[in-house]
Amino acid sequence: MTLTDTPPVTNMWRDDAEGLLPDLVALRRDIHREPELGLQNPKTLAKIKAALTGLPLEFREGPSTTGLIAILRGPANGRTVLLRGDMDALPLHEDTGLDYGSTIDGAMHACGHDTHVAMLVGAAKMLCARQNELSGTVLFMFQPGEEGHHGARFMLDDGLIDPLPDAAFALHIMPNAPHGIFTGRAGALLASSDVLSISVKGAGGHASMPHDAVDPIPVACAIVSAIQTMVTRKISVFDPAVITIAKISAGTTNNIIPETANMLGTIRTLSPYQRTHVAEELHRLAPGIATAHGCTAEVHIEQGFPVTLCDGRAVSFGQRIVEDVFGTESWKTLDTPIMGAEDFAYVLEKVPGAMFFLGASHEGDDWRSCCGLHSNRMVLDDSVMARGAALHAAIAERFLAEGFDG
Repeated sequence: MTLTDTPPVTNMWRDDAEGLLPDLVALRRDIHREPELGLQNPKTLAKIKAALTGLPLEFREGPSTTGLIAILRGPANGRTVLLRGDMDALPLHEDTGLDYGSTIDGAMHACGHDTHVAMLVGAAKMLCARQNELSGTVLFMFQPGEEGHHGARFMLDDGLIDPLPDAAFALHIMPNAPHGIFTGRAGALLASSDVLSISVKGAGGHASMPHDAVDPIPVACAIVSAIQTMVTRKISVFDPAVITIAKISAGTTNNIIPETANMLGTIRTLSPYQRTHVAEELHRLAPGIATAHGCTAEVHIEQGFPVTLCDGRAVSFGQRIVEDVFGTESWKTLDTPIMGAEDFAYVLEKVPGAMFFLGASHEGDDWRSCCGLHSNRMVLDDSVMARGAALHAAIAERFLAEGFDG
């Protein structure tokens, strides 16, 4: 199907979104200038509420975050669908040179959450304009604290999404992906992400007499090597894990053997089983190696986001909507998962749904050379936001009318 073949009922979302694009660009850039971190994003929340003023929406807010659920009820008491856009920024200095660059030192929207908010506001405006045609209820989830702060989990714990919807969808831009192309896959889309810390304790001493001390540094190095061997020999390549030790710290000067050596890293897996299995292996391996060298080792794993698992029905549904609204050339199924992590996973643990990516490189650019997510030089093509807002709206309208199998 080409764009000229798309049914008129789907063309309306594209047309409506293109008409809203200047407002979405203005909102996105306003948010981009004043990025906020963590669970408390009051300025961003105020901008969202201002953009939604006058719409027939009910608001829910909770005590743990500045997250907002905006509720649109159609005349029919049917299904409920949730659409999510995250709000928070990253702690880094922006170096893009944009005239709407961050004015907040040490904070930048380097993951596109400003665009996610703008696209979701656009979808809310379009769906509100057609409220009387909706067959159920839409929940617009504006969520802070995605960047490692578990904002989605807090909003769930606060009861803001109770009762749970029948389906949930999220959209994430990709700056280094083809302009305007949507991607997704059934099953594991993104990995779990846990923080690993290991502390090796020996006995300090003089650097000239290591035989009178128990040096923890070579033991820590042995553990790092053993972890990589464990990954290749204990973990199936068909259910993989990535374990990275990103920091080793020990000692104070050149001639003192320290008492302790500390390691810090991450664990990423693509299934709940492998997540548990890797943790068990690490708790066995590190103390065993340390004991063999006369040291002790303590392993601590701080659980982060779970695996982002997309329901196959929801992915097929989303692909059909993309192809109906934008043409078959606008969808690509991902061959493999991405080892990044997302706290929309908490929602997908409870509700069938999916997350999709939207390529946001500038049209005509070599997308392979664009700066990726979390880069302090990341830039986007604002025009793709019309596509994102249109897809949000089309997904909500069609799901309420037909469910996954319509």
